[in-house]
Amino acid sequence: MKKFCQEWLDTLVVAISVAMAFRAYFFEPFNIPTGSMQETLWGNHTVAGVQKTVWDVFPLSALKWAWTGETVVDVKAPASGTVRAVPRNDGKANIYVGASAKAVATLPNDAAASVAGKFVHKGDTVWQGAVRTGDFIFVNRWWWNFFKPQAGEVMIFSTTGIKALPQGTHYIKRMKATPGETYTLEHPVPGRPETVTMGADEYFACGDNFDNSFDSRYWGAVPGGQLRGIGSVVFWPFNGWRKIK
Repeated sequence: MKKFCQEWLDTLVVAISVAMAFRAYFFEPFNIPTGSMQETLWGNHTVAGVQKTVWDVFPLSALKWAWTGETVVDVKAPASGTVRAVPRNDGKANIYVGASAKAVATLPNDAAASVAGKFVHKGDTVWQGAVRTGDFIFVNRWWWNFFKPQAGEVMIFSTTGIKALPQGTHYIKRMKATPGETYTLEHPVPGRPETVTMGADEYFACGDNFDNSFDSRYWGAVPGGQLRGIGSVVFWPFNGWRKIK
């Protein structure tokens, strides 16, 4: 029995080591929290007004969520008061009603913005609709070891060391210019340069959803040392599986 357990433990350790190496050097999972890359990639978002059906009652609701990443909710006000939305760092906001210290729900930013400041009475619907989980993707970590990054690729990079960005996290944007290239912005920001030229180890990154993307147009180029990989495929929700282009 002791020998069997030792062999099982050895196998488990090897499996975990292989999985960690695969993640670190080949393909790493990554969740899209915000809408800056829509409609190429979807972050946490909502569709207002969707009502529950038989598929939104447990246990069918669990099967629906596993396949589509969608949950239909009907948030009721526990008391009368003004709705407050407190942003988090994952594309969502905690929803409070009146002076309550306890959040009544957590909603993606688009739904939270639509109800913030609204006055509701006890029992009123604060927000009703479908909440959809952001895409989960695989990041190709090895491609740039053999090929140079190219403009047009969907890039994942670390924010560490980039001023004006939250430290210790990762962003995903589309690469618009590589070292030495000059890029004329398709959607320039008023008061900022309309044409940029990259330095020896700089990359310009913009979200596909220009109206809702905090990107290089605001804070400058991404240093080459911060690049982590290319967006490869969406692997969940299953009904949205696709290659990233």
